[in-house]
Amino acid sequence: MNPVQTNIEGLECVWSKPATLTDTPMHYCPGCGHGAVHKVLMEVVQELGMQSDTIGVAPVGCAVFAYHYLNVDMQEAAHGRASAVASGIKRMWPDKIVFSYQGDGDLAAIGTSETIHAANRGENILVIFINNAIYGMTGGQMAPTSLLGMKTTTTPEGRAVATQGFPFKISDLIALLPGAHYVTRQAVHTPTAIRHLKKAITKSLQAQREKKGYCLVEVVSNCPSGWKMTPVEANKWMEQNMFPVYPLGDLKVDGKVVEQKHQEQQQVQQRNS
Repeated sequence: MNPVQTNIEGLECVWSKPATLTDTPMHYCPGCGHGAVHKVLMEVVQELGMQSDTIGVAPVGCAVFAYHYLNVDMQEAAHGRASAVASGIKRMWPDKIVFSYQGDGDLAAIGTSETIHAANRGENILVIFINNAIYGMTGGQMAPTSLLGMKTTTTPEGRAVATQGFPFKISDLIALLPGAHYVTRQAVHTPTAIRHLKKAITKSLQAQREKKGYCLVEVVSNCPSGWKMTPVEANKWMEQNMFPVYPLGDLKVDGKVVEQKHQEQQQVQQRNS
């Protein structure tokens, strides 16, 4: 078969893969948000000219192979310890740009202690937190962030307060800690949401460059495989069920907690933009 010939002369290139992403095909399930977050994160690293100075810490979880895809120096951490590893790297090389990339099980279950204490110490790092309310890699078990009534392999009748407690809104908790400089909750299910996430990551990395302290960017994402839905169904379910519990917007900016009224205004603006 003859290859299709395409004439691109005179066309404007509106996007190209950043040099900060490798050519390795990603292993994520169709519709998963991880790939979009990887792309946005690495676009910001390239645009800020940070590639040679950036060190990332990969988690245990669906993003365990992030070091195959992100074309920066990477370190693998034991389950839940990414914030601690990132803190150690930053203290050894304070002029480097350091981030950890963690899921809800890694960050908010086995890694709760490391996460909270890194934030409370004001470690000058960025933590990317993917919240899809389930353990995606290990078979769809309940995560700390799973919603009430949510059916998982370990809560087949739905999460109940009496036995599993409430969904853990760890970003809201971290926003109250004095060491946290910037805490925000974003998403990647629409182009507008991706633009908001890119602004948040840019703000976080610029803050780290200026030595302003700990930044956390939570990304409310889907898990089509774990939720047993198509990608389209998963995004709709996320909008209808996840966002009311984990509303999008800034929780803390420049060391000041955002008031509830301002958070609600942000949410309206994001829905309408």
